[in-house]
Amino acid sequence: MTDEREKTIVRTSVIGIAANVLLAVFKAIIGFASSSIAIVMDAVNNLTDAGSSLITIIGTKLAGREADKKHPFGYGRIEYMSAMVISVIVLYAGITSLVESVKKIIHPDTPDYSAISLVIVAVAVVVKIVLGRYVISVGKKTHSASLVNSGEDATLDSVISASTLLAAGIFLIFHVSLEAWLGAIISIVIIKSGCEMLKETISQILGERNDPELARSIKATVTSFQGVQGAYDLVLNNYGPDTWNGSVHIEVPDTYSADQLDQLIRSIQVKVYAEHRVVLTAIGVYSVNTRDEDIIKSKKRVNEIVFSHPHVLQMHGFYMDKEKKTMRFDIVISFDAEDRKTVYKNILEDVQKEYPDYQLQVAMDTDFSEE
Repeated sequence: MTDEREKTIVRTSVIGIAANVLLAVFKAIIGFASSSIAIVMDAVNNLTDAGSSLITIIGTKLAGREADKKHPFGYGRIEYMSAMVISVIVLYAGITSLVESVKKIIHPDTPDYSAISLVIVAVAVVVKIVLGRYVISVGKKTHSASLVNSGEDATLDSVISASTLLAAGIFLIFHVSLEAWLGAIISIVIIKSGCEMLKETISQILGERNDPELARSIKATVTSFQGVQGAYDLVLNNYGPDTWNGSVHIEVPDTYSADQLDQLIRSIQVKVYAEHRVVLTAIGVYSVNTRDEDIIKSKKRVNEIVFSHPHVLQMHGFYMDKEKKTMRFDIVISFDAEDRKTVYKNILEDVQKEYPDYQLQVAMDTDFSEE
């Protein structure tokens, strides 16, 4: 994690804490004075927002710790944990608000709105909209899920405040109090949002597929080197919002010597890190036949057989040894296939029929960036 990124997240969170604490104080005073459960619940939501921002700061600070013997990949994933905590807070706030709203539906109170209270609530709507957009924007720029969740929570709070104004307007004009019902409806919306935040954060912790655009750009960088005929089996492991490790296989001519490969691999690692901030901890090598025309023709024929089957995305790592009578290659079968193992089995059978004297070594790979 860069120092500038950490400072940006902390600064944004401090702004959020200050704004939410001030709004919570004003709304609590107004809510109790006017006997408005909606405004009181709105104040509670502001306090949970302040708590969310505090958790974001703590999570960011902990995530920025240097790697050590116990956690050699660093502490970046703590940010995902803090985002999950914020999701739980939002969920809890929604459930609490729903319970209080139901109580007020069963035992209603007559609210007493004043002009100054409505003005303050209106100002709060504007403040929360601006704050929500700002925090979400910074969260996306810094790849901070905690900030994005806090910003979305602030946006939801602006909706709550706006509904309070709507309820007040209906009461002042028609003398009908609907704020408890509106509070219940909004609480359900908050609960739904909290569940979605929690689901997204858990998905990140479990590990999601590679970003297709990032995968394509890394492969393009790798294949830009002379002699690299293909880049495959790219695996990216995320250890925090801006911390990536990975591995990849490259196809190179079978004429390359060990020192040539060593220099090539090191050059690839340096360039990929410089351009994409991804550490390639391992680069495997597929040797490509280049000196036997019969083998080159066989590769073309095998390629035709493999791609005659549905749901095949790739074939790579082909190598044929005439003396040992072995043939090896990898195939990538889409997750869209109803039965990937059956497709794999059928391919092996068809290739074996074409080359009955050869021992096949075929691996079924996975494209971790498949869209």
